[in-house]
Amino acid sequence: MKKLAVGFGILLMAAMAWAEGGVSLPAGTALKVKLETTLTTSNNKVGDPFSGRLTEAVVVDGKTIVPIGTTVEGRLTRVTEPRRIAGRPTIGILPENLVLPNGEKYVLNATLVDTNRGGHTDVNEEGQYKGEGHTGVDQVEVAAGTGTGMLAGGLIGGGKGVLIGGLVGATVTTAHWLMKHNSAYLPAGTELVMELDRPLEMAPASGGQ
Repeated sequence: MKKLAVGFGILLMAAMAWAEGGVSLPAGTALKVKLETTLTTSNNKVGDPFSGRLTEAVVVDGKTIVPIGTTVEGRLTRVTEPRRIAGRPTIGILPENLVLPNGEKYVLNATLVDTNRGGHTDVNEEGQYKGEGHTGVDQVEVAAGTGTGMLAGGLIGGGKGVLIGGLVGATVTTAHWLMKHNSAYLPAGTELVMELDRPLEMAPASGGQ
């Protein structure tokens, strides 16, 4: 019994010592990461791994806790490439581990909140990257289809044929466009912003200098 009490006392002292030197990164802390793995809805599947590296250190009270170059590891939780009529392509990203340059590894609870992809892409509340529903190429394709229809209609039926041909060409091209698949694409080098969902307890020896 005495040995048990002594052992408990040692564990308690160790915990107190850690608490004095450890650092807790609060929920909402931002992690700016450069993606090292190219991710696409056409080539990847659920469960595929990804990795990236911090491009900006996390600093607390003037001390670097998570240095530049720290690795973020994770996996894909959703990969969809529906036809345009059914929605936008989606890549679900789940950060799982934070690996410091010294090899220390921490379980990471974080959510993707933004990328630098721009355009008509965005990130939803579940941390899923949503690709473009349409692109400039699509608009050119629809316009070309309309123009071709107008030309054919004009040759066949004059002015009235131009109007009818344009409507037919636009309808056919739009129907074809809606049935096509559109891919979401996150190339290596894409800048990601992730936020901690819950506090991350870092050991006293962690971080930079």
